[in-house]
Amino acid sequence: MKYKKMVEAKFIERPNRFVAYCDIAGQIEKVHVKNTGKCKELLVPGYTVYLEESDNPNRQTKYSLIAVKKGDRLINMDSQVTNKMVYESLEDKSLVLPGFDEEITLIKPEKTYGNSRFDVYVEGKTKKAFIEVKGCTLEIDGVIKFPDAKTERGVKHVRELIEARKDGYLTYIIFVIQMDDVLYFTPNVKMHKEFGDVLKEAKDNGVNILAYDSIVDIDNIKLNKPVKVILDDIKRE
Repeated sequence: MKYKKMVEAKFIERPNRFVAYCDIAGQIEKVHVKNTGKCKELLVPGYTVYLEESDNPNRQTKYSLIAVKKGDRLINMDSQVTNKMVYESLEDKSLVLPGFDEEITLIKPEKTYGNSRFDVYVEGKTKKAFIEVKGCTLEIDGVIKFPDAKTERGVKHVRELIEARKDGYLTYIIFVIQMDDVLYFTPNVKMHKEFGDVLKEAKDNGVNILAYDSIVDIDNIKLNKPVKVILDDIKRE
């Protein structure tokens, strides 16, 4: 996924979920935040951030906040990009779905099942699958955790995937880690224990729980390699 017209800036503040103020070479700009999560460990006053400049003159904000430098680590925090990354990786066949041992003949974004709309739907000659994609930006000492805030919607989606699996579909949850060089992924049970519990239930019911890190540049992000997922024996804080 390639970005255009990237600009370096310093983060100042985030008055609400959708808006931040950044300093671009001494000029204060109101920018759009493409991630509604808390991101408190990323959006720190003085941190270097990278913005994409829009060529749409009708936009209320000229820039969108795409990535942040946390120490020596570059982290993409565009929550809208992860679905596209999975879709593109399925298209170019760099992402292979465990258990889907036939050629994919259809890839479709956002298909409804039950009361949920899943991010990606794929079909082969005989198999059908739903994929739910979760972007991850919370990193603590190399460990990736999700979510960074309670997500009842996330719990609902996982429960629907369990039902879809029982209904004969192959089902996948893919945690897209928006950085590289990490140790492993684990649910953030301190923030939302129910989400961690339902992930374990999903695995026990045949839902594939996957995580991949990403190659992140200032103007680009691409799905990279599998990352270990740890659901069992998690310390309940």
